[in-house]
Amino acid sequence: MTNLLPEMAEIWQETLNWQPTLQQQAQFQRLYELILEGNRQLNLTRITDPQEFWEKHLWDSLRGIAPQGQFIPSLQEAASVIDIGTGAGFPGVAVTITAPNCKITLMDSTRKKITFIDNILTELALTNAKTLVGRAEEIGQQPQHRQAYDIALIRAVGTASVCAEYALPLLKRSGLAIIYRGNWTEEETTVLQNTVNQLGGVIELIEKFTTPLSDSIRHCLYVRKVANTSANFPRAVGVPSQKPL
Repeated sequence: MTNLLPEMAEIWQETLNWQPTLQQQAQFQRLYELILEGNRQLNLTRITDPQEFWEKHLWDSLRGIAPQGQFIPSLQEAASVIDIGTGAGFPGVAVTITAPNCKITLMDSTRKKITFIDNILTELALTNAKTLVGRAEEIGQQPQHRQAYDIALIRAVGTASVCAEYALPLLKRSGLAIIYRGNWTEEETTVLQNTVNQLGGVIELIEKFTTPLSDSIRHCLYVRKVANTSANFPRAVGVPSQKPL
């Protein structure tokens, strides 16, 4: 018996003003099956129940690219997007399915995970994404990636300050970093403000929302790059997480 993902057309419509096409629904389903298979060899996710997977991986991934319940307009065009620390492919693969006009780079430092993602891209016939093995501290200093992206997605990777140091060097000026968070406090906002100032960014929006099935509280932080990031950032491998800005 295959586990079938719920369709949730009404919730998609109410929360994101969007619904997956039949093809996208089929790709979500296949993605779910491949992750369940991959979980046997790789520790990809603890979330395997279909409803929970829909909410905590698919819906949560797409809610991040829809501040205030509307998809970011540049995603309809050919925006270049990087998912830093994609892991099992969230939010990056979910965004790849949803925004076929974008060019998406799925980056992770674990080669096994990237090999797994390559297989997913082939299985789902997703031609608008490519993979990259590397650490954000190194990739952010490489000329072909530095200041190359319109949007950087970063979910479940270190503190918000660490995420900002990974993301901002990769963004073009006026690019947007989207940092996915669970809980969030005023004190954390103050710390993040200080960090993004040093990196050439401003906090544009901090959005709090609840998930549609389990009513969990989530936050997304939207940081706009307004000035060039100093060549000192990102710092060497391991330094951002050991000594956050």
